[in-house]
Amino acid sequence: QVQLVESGGGLVQAGGSLRLSCAASGRTFSSYAMAWFRQAPGKEREFVAAITSSGISTYYADSVKGRFTISRDNAKNTVYLQMNSLKPEDTAVYYCAADRTVRTTRWDYWGQGTQVTVSS
Repeated sequence: QVQLVESGGGLVQAGGSLRLSCAASGRTFSSYAMAWFRQAPGKEREFVAAITSSGISTYYADSVKGRFTISRDNAKNTVYLQMNSLKPEDTAVYYCAADRTVRTTRWDYWGQGTQVTVSS
């Protein structure tokens, strides 16, 4: 079992930055791929970024490529999402997820989400 707790959300003006964190429980964090998803009001949840268990490979949605960076610190059981040049359309609840493989189509574990609001 993996428990995930997100933090770092908030209100920011367009063009600003935020860094989200996702702290994971358990001693096997380093064996899990991690990802960030988001869900805006009235929309389906969408993929944002993912990182392999080792941290060597990362993947991004086209909409955030070049602006967001996913990273992880296996010693701290934490994955991060650095978000720069934020846009109003980035407003959403952001969720982190974990699975044994980054190639999964159904992530096993989810956090409760953290709200990000970008004002224009």
